Amino acid sequence: MSATPVSTASAAAKAPGKGDDRAVDTHCPYCSLQCGMGLVPTPDRPSPVAVTERVAFPVNRGALCGKGRTAPALLAAGARLTVPLVRRTPGGPLEEADWDEALGRVAEGLSRTREQHGADAVGVFGGGGLTNEKAYLLGKFARLVLGTSQIDYNGRFCMSSAAAAGNKAFGLDRGLPFPLADVARTDCVILVGSNPAETMPPALRYFTDMRQRGGKLIVVDPRRTRTAEQADLHLAPRPGTDLALALGMLHLIVAEGRTDEEYMAERTTGWPAARAAAMAHWPELVERVTGVPLPQLREAVRYFCDAESAMVLTARGPEQQAKGTDTVGAWINLTLATGRAGRPLSGYGCLTGQGNGQGGREHGQKADQLPGYRSLTDPAARAHVAEVWGVDPDSLPGPGRSAYELLDALGRDVRSLLLLGSNPVVSAPRAAHVEERIRALDFLAVCDVVLSETARLADVVLPVAQWAEETGTMTNLEGRVLLRRRAVTPPPGVRSDLQVLNSLASRLGWEKGFPVDAEEAFAELRRASAGGKADYSGITYRRIAEEDGVFWPCPDSADGPRHPGTPRLFLDRFATPDGRARFADVTHRASAEEPDEEYPLLLTTGRVLAQYQSGAQTRRVPTLNSAAPEAFVQLHPLLAERVGVADGEPVAVTSRRGRAVAPAKVSRDIRPDTVFMPFHWAGEGRANTLTNPALDPTSRMPEFKVCAVRVERAERAAG
Repeated sequence: MSATPVSTASAAAKAPGKGDDRAVDTHCPYCSLQCGMGLVPTPDRPSPVAVTERVAFPVNRGALCGKGRTAPALLAAGARLTVPLVRRTPGGPLEEADWDEALGRVAEGLSRTREQHGADAVGVFGGGGLTNEKAYLLGKFARLVLGTSQIDYNGRFCMSSAAAAGNKAFGLDRGLPFPLADVARTDCVILVGSNPAETMPPALRYFTDMRQRGGKLIVVDPRRTRTAEQADLHLAPRPGTDLALALGMLHLIVAEGRTDEEYMAERTTGWPAARAAAMAHWPELVERVTGVPLPQLREAVRYFCDAESAMVLTARGPEQQAKGTDTVGAWINLTLATGRAGRPLSGYGCLTGQGNGQGGREHGQKADQLPGYRSLTDPAARAHVAEVWGVDPDSLPGPGRSAYELLDALGRDVRSLLLLGSNPVVSAPRAAHVEERIRALDFLAVCDVVLSETARLADVVLPVAQWAEETGTMTNLEGRVLLRRRAVTPPPGVRSDLQVLNSLASRLGWEKGFPVDAEEAFAELRRASAGGKADYSGITYRRIAEEDGVFWPCPDSADGPRHPGTPRLFLDRFATPDGRARFADVTHRASAEEPDEEYPLLLTTGRVLAQYQSGAQTRRVPTLNSAAPEAFVQLHPLLAERVGVADGEPVAVTSRRGRAVAPAKVSRDIRPDTVFMPFHWAGEGRANTLTNPALDPTSRMPEFKVCAVRVERAERAAG
């Protein structure tokens, strides 16, 4: 069934929360909450629109953080790219060009590489902020037009470990298998490695509401963050030991007779092996490994098990490790052993990071996936998608390299790269090395809204439309498919990513199959996803507008009543062949890089309230940049005294991969054996210069969250 036609104007006509009938209902361009907002025209200001609250949207109910409220600042002419740029001579400057020249250079660069080195010498790198339509057509473009297997995206750095663990345990990966509103109604939440007070502030109200009802919040984080300050119990493990902590808690649950044996017998498999693994992690050992006192461990178990309903929610802390899949699996085990998963107001969920981190990985821009969350190695999946695309299934390339492996191969096996909506020069682990690999490319083309650090290295930069200038769908952390509506016309000289893919496909011999209309692209995505794990076939633009989003899976119900969507998964059975959840048989192991005499401390990384991801956009918003203008190194007073550095003085952090310098932020809110750096900045304060690209064997997630470093006064290190 094709999508129901809805014009941009009519789909946008609803007035949001404050009743301004000029407003266009849409969604914030930043994190995975995808907060609802309204946009009203402001012809007398630099930004063409202003934000109004949209209190009827159920996720944020009108609340917005500073990033969302200031998002229109990047729509102003001086803040963004409005003309293509080309590098006409090797090593020369980027110069303004018209679209015909720019697109011609991109098509020529990609074609030349294919002809000289083969299709897999061309790479494609996408982003977790691309709409579903863009992610879908980008994967199709790579596999059909370019014929390459070398495509992945920066969402691999976001929640791939949680996705892998969820697929293993439940047979299906969706960030939250229940609406976010259920968090406010549960009785206990264990929040592992997440700081929503700074990363997604409007979500914090759900945890606050839960506590006001008498529920308990347990925060697991090596730092006392703004979120941890509000917790009933804060566990501060040594970075890289979250797996041991989960196993220690499961040991206590078993030892205290708190398991739900009837539930496990009816709905799970693999318990004997998981139980044996947990019993090898006795509490005193876990206390030594993690640094979490045994009384706190026992109190956490008591809160979790005494609650009638309870959840475990993970984020980047446990996931961005070389053992992230096993670590998340161990936390899922807690929900299975106590009979929580697949029950009302209970279970496991992941707080996705990027705006379309969920939908972006479902429809084909990952190295191993086809639309609908299908496996690229499944013959039936290949046949289904190939039929939609009108090609022979055998013509589709197989799986390619994961994100870091793709970046590491640049300039060697992969000679040219088309990159959309990502800034790996800042965001990738071992960033100095990644920058070297990008510089070694024969050809680099970047589509972006700003001249990011990565775009500055390109041979061609194509200025593309932003969130408020185009229509498309996003899928938030709940699995709710949303409609982001066009509110303003892009400036002259700016085109959409869909127009770029259409033009490049045409120049490379594909006249059809790459629509520039988002709704037409979504109609094809629906057909391609039909029958897959992430089935969008019953979702239309009109339904999204009428229902404030539709939860997948939502099959097409052409022959019967309209499928309502699936707000809550697993209530009857899990998505495994036998309907049972799988316990993870895992054991703790050391991080890929432990401290030693030369590098005696641990570095962990994360975000701050006013900045987002690589900072390419938020660092261009004056209000946000004044609130958080530069990188810093958070360290404990005992460590600061040992190093001989005072608050605000420059400190150098050095790992086996490089050196970063930033002002010291002395605080008792961090462990004495750990330092923290936010990763939003380039230059000498680039945290990812230091991070370790050691990969999880299943998810291929790099170990961003823990590496060995030494810390010195900056002038001493320079000397």
